[in-house]
Amino acid sequence: MAKIEPLGAVRERVLATLRQDIIAGRLCPGDRLVERELAERLGVSRVPVREAIRALVAEGFVHFESARRTVVRRLTPTDVKELFELREALEVYAAGLAAARATPEALAELRALLARSAAATEADDAEAITDINTLFHDRILALAGNSLLISVMEPVDGRLRWLTRQNEEWPQLLTEHRDLYDAIASGDPDRARAHALTHVKANYRSTVRHLFGEDQPPA
Repeated sequence: MAKIEPLGAVRERVLATLRQDIIAGRLCPGDRLVERELAERLGVSRVPVREAIRALVAEGFVHFESARRTVVRRLTPTDVKELFELREALEVYAAGLAAARATPEALAELRALLARSAAATEADDAEAITDINTLFHDRILALAGNSLLISVMEPVDGRLRWLTRQNEEWPQLLTEHRDLYDAIASGDPDRARAHALTHVKANYRSTVRHLFGEDQPPA
């Protein structure tokens, strides 16, 4: 007899699939999420789909246009500005801690991720680049050794990955990550914080250009 998957596990699987579909651009801003269609595509009942959609609303990926219509959100200039303000505050702090606490083994893991990112950039594989770059930043957070910092970042991690996917200046992003690695590897917290700040601000400008066609979004 086939093992029945618990409803909670089904819901998490559906949620992860839909979240990744949005981040990767398979579900685009303005696309409607129809419970029946998604349930059929994913081979599940409508209950876990409904629960996953509610979770995506809470995470900021989708919203209810009406009681019967749910769509993928369109990122606004304010959304982007607020998320990057959070990145600036937390990732810059994390980079400084990582520089002070990084071990040779941890630095080797970052180098391996940079090598994978370079291969994905050469192949112009946007989804792989996004996933690897997320792992790169997650590893820096882990190196910071502050569990509270990680818990603060976790609720917005998906939306930050979504933003990263909007920035398609991949070779420049790889260069910035290499510079950030060098700064962390130097063991100098001030240098690491400075490079992290430069990286976040450059990524903000690139994302704004891609989404809104200008260097600075409307106020």
